[in-house]
Amino acid sequence: MTDAHTLHGKTAIVTGASSGIGRATAELLGQKGAHVYLVGRTQTALDEVRNLIVKAGGTASVACVNINETGRIASLVQRALDETTRLDIMVNNAGLEYPGSIIDGEADQWREMVDTNILALLSGCQAGVKAMRTCGAQGHIVNVSSVSAQRPNSGVYGATKHAVNVISSSLRDELEDDDIRITNVMPGATSTNFARNFPPAFAEQFINAAGLDIPFTPGQRLPAEILNTLANNLKPMLCNPIDVANAVIYAVSQPINVNIAEIVVRPPRAMNVAH
Repeated sequence: MTDAHTLHGKTAIVTGASSGIGRATAELLGQKGAHVYLVGRTQTALDEVRNLIVKAGGTASVACVNINETGRIASLVQRALDETTRLDIMVNNAGLEYPGSIIDGEADQWREMVDTNILALLSGCQAGVKAMRTCGAQGHIVNVSSVSAQRPNSGVYGATKHAVNVISSSLRDELEDDDIRITNVMPGATSTNFARNFPPAFAEQFINAAGLDIPFTPGQRLPAEILNTLANNLKPMLCNPIDVANAVIYAVSQPINVNIAEIVVRPPRAMNVAH
């Protein structure tokens, strides 16, 4: 890993920063010296992450917004540019999944996945590039996809992540004459609140396998300490969010002449989840 404060003086934005991969990434960026804008929809959780970054000697700002609202991301990026005069790192991490078959799927859930996983990410990429060009930064955009994008039958969620991969590759081509790099990170199964929309039986099998005796309610967000226990007790099956965050830090810490196009981060055992 890189030494401490290697990102000193840089400004970073992380969407979905209230928990999981986004939180771990934001904390590491703060530890490395970047000023981090924490984006999410849960104020208390974002405040907690900011306090942890500040306690560790870093700096962070909170933006409690719904990135699916038109213009929100562009306004947020402009805020970061106005307040710090720059934008160096944009991590489009926010995402969600509603598992299920296409035949029995619900249009509202499809729309939310498309809005969050594709359209908000597109807006983040576009606004990030414009800001990096404006301030002359040697910038880096990281798009968090999924190993589901490597499977041709991964359902609507997988389709949105296939789209992320195409967006990342297309944007990389568009920016070949710019000092802006695009990295596509594809995590495998990771101990986060991502499974909150899964059937209770699916989530409960992991909770039980980890030796925990706690109830699970669909939509419920498990606290960070429970997620850490899951990751520690189920290492062959689940990545820890810090594993993915380390990959992000590795990518954005490279010199501008190095182009890290894709990184896959997955646990030792593959998990083929039916869509």
